[in-house]
Amino acid sequence: MSSLLILAIICMTFALAFYTIGVFAEKKKGYLMKWHAIIFWFGFLFDTTGTSIMGKIAGHSFSFNLHGITGLIALLLMAFHAIWATVILIKKDDHAKKVFHKFSIVVWFLWLIPYIIGIFIGMNG
Repeated sequence: MSSLLILAIICMTFALAFYTIGVFAEKKKGYLMKWHAIIFWFGFLFDTTGTSIMGKIAGHSFSFNLHGITGLIALLLMAFHAIWATVILIKKDDHAKKVFHKFSIVVWFLWLIPYIIGIFIGMNG
C-alpha cells in the first residue's frame, strides 16, 4: 500500500470522525454552537484533502460514475453546510441554531453514501 493511499485513508477517516462528532454533538446539544461549525470545517478540510489525494493516485480529479457523482454532491453539501452554519452563527439566528441539526443529519447521511462506496471500491481493487 502506497504512502499516498495511507494518507488519503487517514484523511477520509478524520473527515468521518470530525463530521460525525460535529453532527451528533450538535444534535445532542439541540443547538448549533461555534465549535460545531469549526468541527464541520475540519471535516470538510479532511474530506477535500483525502479526495484530492485519491484523485492524484487515480491520475484524474473526477470520474463520471456513481462514486464520483455522489462524492461531488457530498463535498458540495459539506461546503454549503459549513458555510450555512457559519452564517447562522454570525447572524446570531437563535431559531436557525435550534433547527440546524435536522439539516446536519441529512448532510451527514448523504456524505456516508460515497464514503461507503469508496470503501467497497477500495476492497474490490
